[in-house]
Amino acid sequence: MNGSPLHNFLLAGLTGIVIAVDQVTKLYIMQTMRLHESIPIIENYFSLTYIRNPGAAFGLLAGSSNTFRMVFFGLTSLFALGLLGTILVRMPARDVMGRLSVAGILGGAIGNLIDRMRYGEVIDFLDVYIEQYHWPAFNVADSAITVGVIFLIVHFAFEKKDDPPLASETTAAP
Repeated sequence: MNGSPLHNFLLAGLTGIVIAVDQVTKLYIMQTMRLHESIPIIENYFSLTYIRNPGAAFGLLAGSSNTFRMVFFGLTSLFALGLLGTILVRMPARDVMGRLSVAGILGGAIGNLIDRMRYGEVIDFLDVYIEQYHWPAFNVADSAITVGVIFLIVHFAFEKKDDPPLASETTAAP
């Protein structure tokens, strides 16, 4: 892996913290709430609502068979984890923001994969809405993935690239 052992340890630590916080919060929700129970935190805007999502983001594929979902999500998760690991290893050590973003995304992906392996579905509980208009419920892993992707997009959008040398600079004089 690129970077110093301390830097790599911090990246692994961030990934581990995301996984731990995700799993602890989901366990807490499962132990203290009934399925579909909702506790308003900010009236008409935010509640803790315990749901289980057998599908992908926004409930996609929720109606598919359990076998199809397990194979599909298993394979796509392994592919995504391999891709994220490869990106992380190949990123230059000096790209701290990029590496932190990928480490957060990786932690979120692993957190949701753990749910799929343990329960066959993902535990969601963060319910954001305005009056009766609800955003799909999500969890800490989803939040880490979203924040990581946003930071990565912003980082790459504003990343200063070294300008390529001008043609006149690359040709040697005879």
